[in-house]
Amino acid sequence: MSETKSAGAPATAARRSRTLLVSFLGAVVRPLGDWMPIAGAVELLGQAGLDAASVRTAVFRLKKRGWLESQTRSGQRGYALTPAALESLAAGDEVIWHARQPADLGDGWCLVNFSVPESARAVRHQLTAHLSSLGFGNIGSAVWIAPARMLPAARRAIAELDLTEHCAVFVGDYVGGQQLTTTVRNGWDLAEIDRRYREFITEHGGATPSASGDPDSFVRYLSVVDHWRKLPFRDPGLPPEVLTADWNGPAAVRLFEHLVATLEPGALAHAAQYWPR
Repeated sequence: MSETKSAGAPATAARRSRTLLVSFLGAVVRPLGDWMPIAGAVELLGQAGLDAASVRTAVFRLKKRGWLESQTRSGQRGYALTPAALESLAAGDEVIWHARQPADLGDGWCLVNFSVPESARAVRHQLTAHLSSLGFGNIGSAVWIAPARMLPAARRAIAELDLTEHCAVFVGDYVGGQQLTTTVRNGWDLAEIDRRYREFITEHGGATPSASGDPDSFVRYLSVVDHWRKLPFRDPGLPPEVLTADWNGPAAVRLFEHLVATLEPGALAHAAQYWPR
């Protein structure tokens, strides 16, 4: 067992470095001009627990993905966010920063059914992964459902994978049959989503954070953003009528918004000290 854990440790560390760097790019680098000095980034992420080698490796990988390009400013080496990175980060903003507001039950549902040949298995897996990340739930063999507002996003995902001819997309109302709450429970692991919201509240809902621009407030701000940004992608923003009365999503959203409003100004002021003046 110890060998398995040690073998997985580098992958886990690399994943944490990548996710923390992406959070840093979205929450710190963009507000400070879409560019970062590499020395300053290494120092700041070091305060958040990453060593210099991990930061530079994560930067290298994002550069290979087309997210970063080398650029020197005021005599300091650094990296600018590319249009591809800005587009991806902006798309994530709709979910991460504005959260998944509950859908209106009266708007109905979007259903996606697809039949992709075995020869295109890899693309089929990409589609299911994409639909899942958009908040769709799986309610049958190749049948996915989400609130109706997800129709444009579903169409984009299908078109990007060139699977339009293999998919049927519907929008309509629930009119009867199996209880809607049962369908919802079958489509999403609501207990797991709720557990993650509770975990966020438990971890970050302690004492009121300091708003001062010091390393501690910066680290807490980055930690809050990095923890939060993965959660809404799992939450489809279901109508309240199909959720339990003790659903923790709204409380977690309120806590996140409070923490960001309190911590962000000081965190950015602290980070700006590592940018060229």
